[in-house]
Amino acid sequence: MTDADILALRLRCHTTLPGHQNLSPAQTFARMAAWCEQHQVQHDTYGEGELVQAFEQKVAALLGMEAGLFCMTGTMTQVTALRLACEERGSDLVALHASSHILVHEKSNYQLLQHFNALQIGNPHRPWLLKDLQAVPEKLAAAQYELPMREIGGQLPPWEELEAIKAWCREADVHLHMDGARLWEAAAGYGRSLADVARGFETAYVSFYKGIGGLGGAMLLGNVEFIAKAKVWMHRQGGSIFRRSPYVVSAAMQFDDRLAALPACFARTQWLFETLRDYPVFKTNPAVPQCNMLHLYLPVDRDTAITIRNRIAQEHGIWLFNNAVHTALPGQCMFEWYAGDNLLTIDDAAVRNALTLLADALTAAA
Repeated sequence: MTDADILALRLRCHTTLPGHQNLSPAQTFARMAAWCEQHQVQHDTYGEGELVQAFEQKVAALLGMEAGLFCMTGTMTQVTALRLACEERGSDLVALHASSHILVHEKSNYQLLQHFNALQIGNPHRPWLLKDLQAVPEKLAAAQYELPMREIGGQLPPWEELEAIKAWCREADVHLHMDGARLWEAAAGYGRSLADVARGFETAYVSFYKGIGGLGGAMLLGNVEFIAKAKVWMHRQGGSIFRRSPYVVSAAMQFDDRLAALPACFARTQWLFETLRDYPVFKTNPAVPQCNMLHLYLPVDRDTAITIRNRIAQEHGIWLFNNAVHTALPGQCMFEWYAGDNLLTIDDAAVRNALTLLADALTAAA
């Protein structure tokens, strides 16, 4: 099946388990237009205007930061922040976990664009610890922590460990930067405020198209002086587009509702983990829920899993997952499950029915 065929199949399903409701462009733009009319929104000009500045100030206040800068991509945002941290401290060495988005998904931009040098720390399958940072013999300029760590199932470090890392970085003059693409989910998982989680980080990046569901965009947060420097670097790299208002509107119009729903999403994830105990054919990572996402491991290879997914979609109108990937073990694959508003609106019996269909198909295939 082509990508177009798969998209059409998913859209025909009456029940979709992962993520948020999938709106058409017409539905999305209609909601944006109504929100703009209600709030008398005016366009920005190269990021300058009441809409953008008000949203920057709002998010900065939520995180307890002095200032924010709306940026077009997290890929540009994070390496810029870490480059500036290196320049301030006279070292080009940044500590990253092996699963960092910078290392896995950004095509070596930090290296080829000569932003900084990366040093991998910690166990690739677990959140990194203070002792991993302390074991680095060289002078570190910065360390990045992703909360939660998506590539390993949405794991979070224990709260006490995270607080110890913050304190050590402050004392050692190491710039601690947060990859907070899913900070909203991390705060719900910890049961703490966004400001509590962000406190102790010198800078943070957040995303507006993942859990928030906007069209795109990100924000870099930190002190006023740092954000001013970053703004210049964003312009140098081509990140200063003429109109940011469509992206800001798509995030701002649903921002509060998305944040308010996250505790319920996490509670639904906790219910899901308990329900999965009745299906021994599945294995979860992490073993217990830490935020409203997880990896589900299946005892078949990727191609078999995709075939099963498509067949259940065609025969039952249920979309189980978006993609599956190979794992290190043969005859095994896994997929990521994000518990969003779709799972909130599906009743327990329908979720159990979907899990039973998948479990039965896997048992027959294995």
